[in-house]
Amino acid sequence: MSELNIGGTYADFEKEAIPHMDALFNFAMRMTGDSDEANDLVQDTYMRAFRFFDKFEKGTNCKAWLFRILKNTYINTYRKKSKEPEKYDYEDVENYYENVKPTSTDDSHLEKEIFDNLLDDQVNQAIQSLPEDFRTVVILADIEGFTYDEIADFIDCPVGTVRSRLHRARKMLFAKLYDYANSKGYVKND
Repeated sequence: MSELNIGGTYADFEKEAIPHMDALFNFAMRMTGDSDEANDLVQDTYMRAFRFFDKFEKGTNCKAWLFRILKNTYINTYRKKSKEPEKYDYEDVENYYENVKPTSTDDSHLEKEIFDNLLDDQVNQAIQSLPEDFRTVVILADIEGFTYDEIADFIDCPVGTVRSRLHRARKMLFAKLYDYANSKGYVKND
């Protein structure tokens, strides 16, 4: 591959894929619940997307393509982590109590706290409690603002399935959040 071709590929990739980074990060935060893991997931997604950018069909929905890569990367990583036992460095365990300082502050999760406070805790917990397929469509449709077609392309299923899952997810959320909505004055008692 010549340098001109690599440069052209990089410029095309930058033009097509980079504008969607914030939306991917927001979705990754919803999936992982941790800003560091979300950053890693987005980075892995972009590395894979760049590596296989020659397979991307120009003129198609790059955002949905990236979201599909992100979701598949998340699923593969989650499966891998769930199958292997958690590993600890003996030195870290040995020195744990020596390193813990009660007066220290942890601002590494500031971004997560800000993100989590966008929705009330009860709403966020209700969304997180949904089964993954339903949670995914609710986040993509109601929080990220994707169309049914974009979601269908992203999760690789028919539009009718997206509509059905979204309808069922909203019904589950309604049941979970009815008392909360009533306490906030959103339910009219006629």
